[in-house]
Amino acid sequence: MSSGKSSGKVTGLQFSPWNLLLLIPLWILITPLYNQEGPALFGMPFFYWCQFAGIAVGVVCTSLVYYMTKDKPTVPAETPPQDLDPFDDGSAK
Repeated sequence: MSSGKSSGKVTGLQFSPWNLLLLIPLWILITPLYNQEGPALFGMPFFYWCQFAGIAVGVVCTSLVYYMTKDKPTVPAETPPQDLDPFDDGSAK
C-alpha cells in the first residue's frame, strides 16, 4: 500500500539495486560458517568476534542503503478504480 503525503511525495515499497546489500548481513545466520574457536582476537574466540563483526557489517549495509535510496522517488502501484460509494458495497456483493 502506498500513502500520499501532503508534499505530494508518495511512499511505499520499491525495488532498488541498493536493496540487495541488505542480503549481506544474513550470512551471520549461517552458524556453521563461524562455529569455531580459532583464530582468537584479543583473547576472544572467533565465534564471538565474528558475530560482532557481523553486527558492524549489518549497520554499514543498512546505513548505506538508507542514504542511497532515501531521496529516490517512488511510483505508486496502479490499481483499477474502485466501484464503491461511501454507503455502497459496490457491484461485488
